[in-house]
Amino acid sequence: MISHLTDLTEMAKRREKKTIVVAAAHDKDVLRAVTDAYRQGISDAVLVGDAGKITKILTQLGCDPGDYTVIHSTTDTECARRAVREVREGRAHFLMKGMLGTADLMREVVDRDTGIRGDGLISHVMFFEQENYPKLLCLTDGGMITFPTLEQKVGILKNAARTMKRLGYDRIQAACVCGAESVNPKITATTDAAKLSEMKEEWESCNMNVFGPVGLDMAISKNSCAHKKYEAEGAGEADILLVPTYEVGNGIGKAMLYFGNAKNAGIIVGAKAPIILVSRSDAAESKLASIALASIAAE
Repeated sequence: MISHLTDLTEMAKRREKKTIVVAAAHDKDVLRAVTDAYRQGISDAVLVGDAGKITKILTQLGCDPGDYTVIHSTTDTECARRAVREVREGRAHFLMKGMLGTADLMREVVDRDTGIRGDGLISHVMFFEQENYPKLLCLTDGGMITFPTLEQKVGILKNAARTMKRLGYDRIQAACVCGAESVNPKITATTDAAKLSEMKEEWESCNMNVFGPVGLDMAISKNSCAHKKYEAEGAGEADILLVPTYEVGNGIGKAMLYFGNAKNAGIIVGAKAPIILVSRSDAAESKLASIALASIAAE
């Protein structure tokens, strides 16, 4: 069981070193995380962007620019396209967004001719270290799919389970978070949750138990389960929180960060390589942990 983001960093350091490629790498915060990962032996780096700015920032950070492959590109589109090409042609194992828009990067990722889109669904997984929860908690999807269908929720869960398997998890408990535990035919989140929990054969290959509909409290609190006499397998000890919409996931995640002082690490999965989309507001530890997570998931 993984309890802390530092566990991800230590795990990545024990694995074979990977190579990260950064699109529009002329950003000091991003380069600080990338150079930290390099110093800790997690990943080498290909830096795509304004070569002059990249070299200047690396020097300011006390790094030798010669330790990194720098590819000069000027426009955001050119940066994204060249970074995706590095992955597609096998020179990098995973991708990170630098100083460009998410839409610009993802447009190149999903391009049918030159991108790195896989055969399945692309979704977002975010891991949270919360002081009063005994293990990392995976929340999905609070970053990519706004109003997932039942079929998409199956894909979202499978993407999350595959990621957790690479982290060494055996039996996985996944909670379908809703506003209540009863099924209401007028509330799609509850009917989808009930259907997902009944798909036992679908989850066998992942060794994953899916339960719900369930409120957030009973997904993560044994005390709440006892009080409300909720006895589903996995209740009170979820590894994965499957949220019904993007807004719910985004809200829960922001609440954990800003009210609960949680730490986080997240990646996009389902493409041919993991993708890191960091925010400027993310702590340095979170950025490094996201790189570590992507490095592990890339295996």
